Amino acid sequence: MPDGGIDRIPGPPAGGDGVKAIVAAGGLHNYQLKLHAEFGPVVRFPLPGADVAVSVADPVLLEATAEINKRPEKLFEFLEPLQESGNVQTLPEDEHVPWRRVMLSVLAGRPSHEAHFAQFTALTASMADRWAENAARGPVELQKDLSELSLRMICEYALGNGLRSEEAAGRVVSAFEDVLTDYLARLYQMDVGGTEEERRVRSEEALAYLRATVDEVLTAHRERGTTEHADRSDLVAALVRAGESPARIRDTVLTTMLAAHHTTGVAISWTLYLLARHPEVAERATEEVDRVLGDRTAPDYGDLRPLSYLDTVLREAMRLYPPGPYGAREATEDLTLGEYTVPAGTTIFYPFWAVHMNPEHWPDPEVFDPDRFTPEASAQRHRFAYIPFGLGPRSCEGSVLAMVEAKLVLAMLLKRFRFQMAPDQTVTPVERFVLWAAEDIRMDLTPR
Repeated sequence: MPDGGIDRIPGPPAGGDGVKAIVAAGGLHNYQLKLHAEFGPVVRFPLPGADVAVSVADPVLLEATAEINKRPEKLFEFLEPLQESGNVQTLPEDEHVPWRRVMLSVLAGRPSHEAHFAQFTALTASMADRWAENAARGPVELQKDLSELSLRMICEYALGNGLRSEEAAGRVVSAFEDVLTDYLARLYQMDVGGTEEERRVRSEEALAYLRATVDEVLTAHRERGTTEHADRSDLVAALVRAGESPARIRDTVLTTMLAAHHTTGVAISWTLYLLARHPEVAERATEEVDRVLGDRTAPDYGDLRPLSYLDTVLREAMRLYPPGPYGAREATEDLTLGEYTVPAGTTIFYPFWAVHMNPEHWPDPEVFDPDRFTPEASAQRHRFAYIPFGLGPRSCEGSVLAMVEAKLVLAMLLKRFRFQMAPDQTVTPVERFVLWAAEDIRMDLTPR
C-alpha cells in the first residue's frame, strides 16, 4: 500500500544546496546518474526552479506519468526570452493540443520529408565536399560542423529557405549559445566567462539578431505565398492555415530551430564517435550502406528503411548519449509510484540517461551493442526503457524528422569517409542544454 508523503522518498538530505551538488557532479545529467546509483529508481532531490523534484529511472513506474500534459513552468523559464506569445514549451493543455496536432501533421509526415529530402541531401553533400577538400589539413570538429548542418537543414525545412552560407549558420548557432549561456550562468551560478553585464549585452544582441533573422524569412515566405496543399510540407504554411498568430509562428520557428540544431547534430556526432571506437560495427554499417546505395553517394528517401543496421546503430548511440538528457512534467493529480504517493503539483523529473543505463532493463548498460535494437530484442523490452525523445503528449514533435535527417547524414558520410579519432584528446560529455562534448569531438577523415 503506497504511503503518503514525498519526504519518504529516498534522496540527499533535505535543505542541501542543489545548485552546488549539480555543478560538483558536472551537470544535471551526471548528477542524476549518481543519485539513482545511490538511492534507487525513485529519488527526491532539490532542483533549481522547482524546490523539490522526484526523479524516476524505472520505465515501469514511468507508466503512471505517461499521460501528464503539463510541464513545470519555472524549469522552462530560460526559453521565455525567445517567446512573445507564451512559452510554447509550457502552453496550457487547451492550447498545446491543437498546436501539437499542427506540428505533427508536418514534422511527422512523409510528404514533408520527401519534399525536403533533396535539399537535405545537397546541404550534406556540401559539407562532405568541404571536409574532403580539407582532409589533409587536420581533423574536423564534428559537433561544430554537424550542428551547423542541422541548423541549415531545419531552417530550410521550417522556413522554406535556408541559411545559405556557413557563416550565417554559424552566427545563428553562436546567437543561441549567447542567449542560453547567459541563462546557464544565472541558474547554476557558473563562471562561463565575462562579467554579468557583458553576458547580458551579448544575450540581448543575440536575441535581437535571432528575431530579425526569422522575421526576414517569414516576410519572404508571406510574399512568396503558398499553394493550397503546401501546409503538408511547409511548417509555416500549416501554422498560418491553423490560425496561429504571427507572434506564435515566430516563437514556434525559433524554438524548432533551437531544439533541432542542438539535438540532431549532436546525435550524429556521438554516433560517429562510437563507430570510430568500434571499427567492427563501423565496418558492418558501412557494408550495409554500400549494399543499399550501390554506386550512388546518397540515398533516396526510400533507401532509409532498408538501412536497418544503421538504424540500430543510431538508436544505440542515442541510448548511450541521449541528445536531450532529461525532461520534466508537473503532476496534475496525486500519483502512485511504486510504494510512494506523490502529491499533485510535484515536479516529476525524467532522467533519460539514467533510464537508458538502468541495468534491470539494459544488461551491461555501458556496452555499445546495436543488436539491442533488433525487432526481436526491442519487443522484449518495456516501451519506456528507451525514451530519447521523451514520452507522452509532451514528447518531441520532431522525433521522426530527426531520425530521417540523422540516417541520411550518416549514410552519406559513411559512404564517403572512414573516421578515426584524432590523437591526444579526451572526450567528456557535459551539459550544454544537450549532451555535448566538452572540447568537441575531433576526427581524422580518410576518403573512401
